[in-house]
Amino acid sequence: MKKLSDDLLIETYFKAIELKLSEDFIYLIKLEIDRRSLADKIKLSS
Repeated sequence: MKKLSDDLLIETYFKAIELKLSEDFIYLIKLEIDRRSLADKIKLSS
């Protein structure tokens, strides 16, 4: 996930939720979002 751009990571997060993918997978994406301090972008987009 480190190779994904910030925008692509956030897009992946929302798509994973939309497709109802594994909660574990969504959690891993969320961890990376938090590591990059991008949580504000998620809140703004929701």
